[in-house]
Amino acid sequence: MRKRISIIVGALAMMTLVQGCGYNRLVSLQQGVEKQWAQVQNVYQRRADLIPNLVATVSGAANFEKSTLVEITQARASVGKIDASHVADDPAKFAEFEKAQAGLSSALSRLLVVVERYPDLRANQNFLELQAQLEGTENRISVERGRYNDVVQAYNTAIKSFPTMLYSGYFGFKEKPYFTATTGAETPPKVDFNAPGTLAK
Repeated sequence: MRKRISIIVGALAMMTLVQGCGYNRLVSLQQGVEKQWAQVQNVYQRRADLIPNLVATVSGAANFEKSTLVEITQARASVGKIDASHVADDPAKFAEFEKAQAGLSSALSRLLVVVERYPDLRANQNFLELQAQLEGTENRISVERGRYNDVVQAYNTAIKSFPTMLYSGYFGFKEKPYFTATTGAETPPKVDFNAPGTLAK
């Protein structure tokens, strides 16, 4: 009987110690990461949802470059193949997700450059509205990615700090990956009007 009481008292003491060291705070930070990851997914999904209408509008232009439409359709399909629900828990899957999204961003950029060759499209109200929505979504993606990195930084710092580092791994709190800047993202693409449909090197 005494042994049983000792075990119960010990367990209660351990729970009190762990809570005092910040276990509940780690749970809160982890929930914050998951909430923000859901926001990132939402804005990426909004972009994916805009693409079919964009492609349909652009493909209506006479002699529009089909290879550009094929590229953007394939890039969207690649993004759709990735189950993003648990990506934030796996660095390898996170990198795959980020690469696929970067590929879609690149395809969209090329599409908008090619459109410069088609004055009718640039005067098409439906296209202009879709373009505005797309630009707004791209800005929101950038904002939500930045917010995600902020909450991940707070979470990662917490699990690596003493004394929480002594038990965070035991309770399943693992480091989360960050979004990284795309190579060359600090330099906006240049449009070469002497060779329409291509990005200047």
